[in-house]
Amino acid sequence: MKDWLTPSGARTGLFFGATSGVITTVGLLTGLHAGTKSMAAVLGGILVIAVADALSDALGIHLAEEANPDTTTGHVWSATISTFVTKFVFAGSFAIPILLLPLQTAVLASIVWGMLVIVVLSYFLARSQGERVLPVVLEHLGIAIAVVVLSHLIGAWVGAQFG
Repeated sequence: MKDWLTPSGARTGLFFGATSGVITTVGLLTGLHAGTKSMAAVLGGILVIAVADALSDALGIHLAEEANPDTTTGHVWSATISTFVTKFVFAGSFAIPILLLPLQTAVLASIVWGMLVIVVLSYFLARSQGERVLPVVLEHLGIAIAVVVLSHLIGAWVGAQFG
């Protein structure tokens, strides 16, 4: 296992972990805010995502990579570790505005931060694949915005029904 940090494994973990960290966390904090307006609920959700979901995604990547008979042990572990670290860092980064700003402002700042990360990741992905940047960015940004809108609507509905 001396080659535990393979470039392709690290790249897999970086792109998956960052994207999942952003989309999952922004969706959760948007929904929790809409449904509860509670800083404790939003912050608690972010911290749970940063730990439990990062470990879950890392295990999921680990198993998915192990299922490929052409994958090396180094690639598997590189993807696993980089997925966990990246998701943990990106998901955890959303706690900063929650702790420093009023909740409504923090949620908006978090959405902007998340969309910025998606744009930057999409830009680098498109460039590395030789694709036109704008269609790739718009596709990924559209999905991220759909997650925010749907999460907000679900959170508001749950808050109205059970709040």
